[in-house]
Amino acid sequence: MSELSTPDAPFTSAAGGPPPAPDLPGWKHISSGKVRDVYAPAEVGPWSGQDVLLLVASDRISAYDHILSTPVPDKGKVLTALSVWWFEQLADIVPGHVVSLDVPAAVAGRAMICRRLKMYPVECVARGYLTGSGLVEYRAGGTVCGLPLPAGLTEASRLPEPIFTPAAKAELGEHDENVSFERVVETVGREAAEALRETTLALYTRAAEIARARGIILADTKFEFGQDPATGALILGDEVLTPDSSRFWPADAWTPGRPTPSFDKQYVRDWLTSPASGWDRGSNTAPPALPDDVVQRTRQRYLEAYERLTGSPLELA
Repeated sequence: MSELSTPDAPFTSAAGGPPPAPDLPGWKHISSGKVRDVYAPAEVGPWSGQDVLLLVASDRISAYDHILSTPVPDKGKVLTALSVWWFEQLADIVPGHVVSLDVPAAVAGRAMICRRLKMYPVECVARGYLTGSGLVEYRAGGTVCGLPLPAGLTEASRLPEPIFTPAAKAELGEHDENVSFERVVETVGREAAEALRETTLALYTRAAEIARARGIILADTKFEFGQDPATGALILGDEVLTPDSSRFWPADAWTPGRPTPSFDKQYVRDWLTSPASGWDRGSNTAPPALPDDVVQRTRQRYLEAYERLTGSPLELA
């Protein structure tokens, strides 16, 4: 396991990587990733000497291993507020890493103070529907992460039951690699692997029920876990069930055999690969800036996901 709870690892891209992180009183910046800036307590400050990290969600958005030059306003607030809400819904299954929301004023609403964990080097993915990389693997051999699935499934098919399809965390700038459960056992040990699988599926089942009651399908999602260094307890870390880590589909738009519109950044991906962008994904050039209408429609998708799931609009003031 890695030694720090730094879930959004440092990231570089053809666009030059993330911009400089802001200076925050009482905190020292230690890393930046695609979306988050991570801070440790400074030697002088209210959290000095405590084993915590400050995770700040920016408005940055990434696609195809590039950090885009155009931010999406309020995205960081959606990610933070929705994660906090989900941590509360799931706390009886596994504790989360959030310690406090009493953060510096400059990042209020988009930052969490979290306990420092020993993170497992596994992306814990749960799938209830077949799409994305899972569909690609299924079409090639009828399995996903070594799990055989029934014949005849297609895009957006609902699976007979949710499945645990872990991924090995990739090197910087690379894609995560789908792996078998036995590969997870080899990496973290059988007891830990079984705990990760059991907890992942329990979290997915609970979250899917909550989402379905609100007219949303949770097609798939990923969780990241760590150990409390003092007790060894399993702790849920990173962000939880946001449009950045999950596929949320409007239930009334779901039809097996066809792609389903989603409350995430797929709109950005679609524009980047369309003739309108003029960008060649296979080139080594940075993606172009996003047009205002793409930014606003993406922002609305994130805000709508929050409101439909929680039942309340996000307070942005």
